[in-house]
Amino acid sequence: MNEFPFASALPDMAMPAAISPRGMASLSFLFQLERSQWWPPERLRHGQQAQLRRLLAHADAHVPFWRGRLRPLIDAPQGEAFWARWRELPPLTRRQIQDAGDALISPAMPEGHGDLSEIFTSGSTGQPIRAVRSELWELLWSAFTVREHLWHARDLSAKLAVIRYSDKGKALWPDGKRYDSWGFSTGDIFKTGPCVSLNITTPIERQLDWLEREAPDYLLTHPTLLDRLLRASGDFRPARLKQVLTISEILAPGLRALCRERWGVPVIDTYSTRECGYLAFQCPEHAHYHLQAESALIEIVDESGAAVPSGAIGRVLVTPLHNLAMPLLRYDLGDYAQTGDGACSCGRGLPVITSILGRRQNLLRLPDGGERWPLLSSGDIGALMAVAPIRHYQVAQTALDRIELRLQTARPLTEVESAKVLDWARVKFGAGFHFDLAFPAELERSAAGKFEDFVSLL
Repeated sequence: MNEFPFASALPDMAMPAAISPRGMASLSFLFQLERSQWWPPERLRHGQQAQLRRLLAHADAHVPFWRGRLRPLIDAPQGEAFWARWRELPPLTRRQIQDAGDALISPAMPEGHGDLSEIFTSGSTGQPIRAVRSELWELLWSAFTVREHLWHARDLSAKLAVIRYSDKGKALWPDGKRYDSWGFSTGDIFKTGPCVSLNITTPIERQLDWLEREAPDYLLTHPTLLDRLLRASGDFRPARLKQVLTISEILAPGLRALCRERWGVPVIDTYSTRECGYLAFQCPEHAHYHLQAESALIEIVDESGAAVPSGAIGRVLVTPLHNLAMPLLRYDLGDYAQTGDGACSCGRGLPVITSILGRRQNLLRLPDGGERWPLLSSGDIGALMAVAPIRHYQVAQTALDRIELRLQTARPLTEVESAKVLDWARVKFGAGFHFDLAFPAELERSAAGKFEDFVSLL
C-alpha cells in the first residue's frame, strides 16, 4: 500500500488529504455502507421500505408510465402490509420498457440528483433497452465499486489488468492501452497503481503474451475468457497475480478450482447489470454472494411471483432504489438465481444467494417438453478439449431436438475426432438430440464483450 493512500485534490495537502468533492461524496456513502452491512436483515428491510416509498412517490408524481398505478402502495401502512401490496405489483418486462420509451423517464428531478445520462444494454437477451440514470445514482455506483475492493482487501497501489472491451480498434495488442489509475470510482478517493487494458478479441496466445509482459497483480475479465486463458496457459503462471476478478457472465461450476489449480489464485465474482448497477458481491469469506441491499431491492420469486424458500431457484426481480430518473419497479431481468440457506457466518446481514444461473432463454429445452440448466462445468469443458484441438466453442440449441456444436479448431478435425466430439455431446446433453458440427470463422460476442457458451435459438 502507498504510505498515504488517499488521493489529495490539493498538491499542498498530503496528510490529511484534501479529497475532491466527488470523492468526498463517495466517501460519505462508504462511511454509511461500512455500518449498514452489519445491520440485521429486519433493519435493512426497514431502510429499503423507507427509500422505496420515496421512489414510489416520485414515480407517481412525475413518471407517466407509473402515474395512477402506485396509489395502493403509497397509501399502504408501514411494515408487512406494505410488502403484501408490493408483491401484487406485476413485474416490469424488457418489452414494456422498450414500448414505454420516454414514458418511463422522469421529466422533473429533485434537487441534488445532477445531470442525466443514457446507456444501452448489450442486448444479450435479444432485447436491448435504453436506460437513463442520474449523476447521483452513478456516484452510488462508484461507492459500491470501492466497497468491493475493500471487501477483498486489494492493494490499490498495485497494477490492474483488464481484458474486457471489444471496441473495434481500441486497446490492441501488443501494447493495449494504459491508464494512470484504476478509474475515477477508486481514483477519486485513493492513489492507485496503473491500469492496463487489452481488447478481448485478441487471440488467446497473444493475451497470454501480454499478461506475461505486463505482470499484473489483479486481472479483471469475463469467466469464459478466463477459462480459455487457463487452459491455454500450459506451464505459464502470472508471477505477481493475486486475484482474478470476473464480471458480466455466468461463472461456470469448477472455474474457481481450475484457477486455483493452474494459477494458484482465487476468483472473485461480481453480479451486476448496466441498467441496475451492482446486484451482488462475492462474500470476502465464502464463494457465495451478498445482495447489495442498500442499493437495490432484489427478489427471487417462483413462476407465480411468490418468494422462493431458502436454497431454491427463482427469477430475479430488481428495483434500483435511487435512480429516480427512470424508476424500474420489480424489473424482471430474465435471470435465475439460487437463494442462500440462512445467515452468513461472516456476520453481514446482507441477504445471500449461492449462485447465478443465467437467462431463462438459455435453458436447454428437452424433446419431452421439460427444461434444465445446461451449465458446462470445468470438467465438461476439459473433456471436450481433450478429444480434439478445439480453441473455442459454443453450443446452440437450434430446434427442440437439435443441437449445433460451433467450434474453432487449430486445424480441420479428423473423422475420429469429430466422432469423439459428437460422443461427448451425447453424454452431456442426452441421446434424444441430433447433433450438428459447425466451424464458423467467428463466435459472436455482444457489444459489451459478453460471450455465452450455450445459447438457445428457440
